[in-house]
Amino acid sequence: MAGIRHIAETARSASRFMATLDHDHKNNALLAIAQALSSHAAEIFLANRQDLERAETEGLAAPLLKRLAFDENKLRDVVEGLGHLAEMPDPVGRTQLATRLDEGLDLYRVSCPLGVIGIIFESRPDALVQISSLALKSGNAVMLKGGSEAALTNAVLTKIIIAAGQEAGLPDGWIHLMESRADVADLLSMDDLVDLVIPRGSNEFVRYIMDHTQIPVLGHADGVCHLYVDDQADPDMAIRLAVDSKTQYVAVCNAAETILLHEAIAESLLPELAQALRGHQVTLYGCERTRALTGCLPVQDWHHEYLDYAVSIRIVDQLEAAIDHINQFGSGHTDAIVSQNPDAARRFLLGVDSGNVFWNASTRFSDGFKYGFGAEVGVSTSKIHARGPVGIEGLLTYQYRIIGQGQTVDEYASGKKQFHHRPIDQNYPL
Repeated sequence: MAGIRHIAETARSASRFMATLDHDHKNNALLAIAQALSSHAAEIFLANRQDLERAETEGLAAPLLKRLAFDENKLRDVVEGLGHLAEMPDPVGRTQLATRLDEGLDLYRVSCPLGVIGIIFESRPDALVQISSLALKSGNAVMLKGGSEAALTNAVLTKIIIAAGQEAGLPDGWIHLMESRADVADLLSMDDLVDLVIPRGSNEFVRYIMDHTQIPVLGHADGVCHLYVDDQADPDMAIRLAVDSKTQYVAVCNAAETILLHEAIAESLLPELAQALRGHQVTLYGCERTRALTGCLPVQDWHHEYLDYAVSIRIVDQLEAAIDHINQFGSGHTDAIVSQNPDAARRFLLGVDSGNVFWNASTRFSDGFKYGFGAEVGVSTSKIHARGPVGIEGLLTYQYRIIGQGQTVDEYASGKKQFHHRPIDQNYPL
């Protein structure tokens, strides 16, 4: 406990320095980290090959192996992401509200960093780069714990990021990689030093984190995403979006796990849809009517995250039945409707209680980078603080700041002065 507490105390101290960094300082550090990662590509790839070899020997599932891989494409993506993040405006110090309480007495609400963020994630080493870069841009310190399957890759990436950050003038301790589950257990008890925990993993894992800490937790337990094909959907569009939502990358939380079809188009569309999905090696599970039309396997659980080449299909008798199914069996992550009917789309977008709800678009668009957030630290199905892909905005809070000229409350309590509460079009001046 003493060791990890000292690290958390160092992170707390570093976070106070990080909160004062100006925009250029942070951007220069991001670009320095991008350059360092590119320069050390061979070292990163070697560590990742060793992680992959060990994981294959231990029988890690194929979808998780895919997420574990950190190759030239992943490196290119994270380096580009760092560049895009450096081009974004500074999220810290933005004026969110400005009110003139009285002449010479102005109130401002201004964005500021959270402080120290603990993030526990599995499999994906590229997530380490995304998370740390978002923490840097938002002026936070970050304590990371990756999965043991990526231990060597994560260690190399962290070493490179720390060295490049130090060269760019970042404080010691702004980023730390925890090595054991015991470290995580200790971290969860440090609500006096850690401001937010973001877990990324299985339903059981996220629930465990929520049940064992008093620190605020941001995250989602699973991604049971739906694509609903309405009776007024364009058939070619429906098949294209279903295939992309399911197969473009199966081992992610925004891949479609259930496809719902309106009964009016099921008989004409379902055979062709099933053929298209099977052409991508997708195993189909379905309701009785779906099984009769496709010969697929029976569904065991409608709330099921496959993270693999498998999908559940259900025929529903109307739009409201699709909405009810999603709200009952979904996870509040991402759900989409395919329809040429704007009224049906409007009812769907209003009725589905999820963080991301789309019309005529693949569920795979639910992503912080695709949204223009620079990257994401995870996806939140909570409705408080942050919802949907959590980018920079989810790593910020705000302060209320008053700039006065010596006013006292007694002047207003006695009636000598009165509040005006007039909105003003003015950025925080300091």
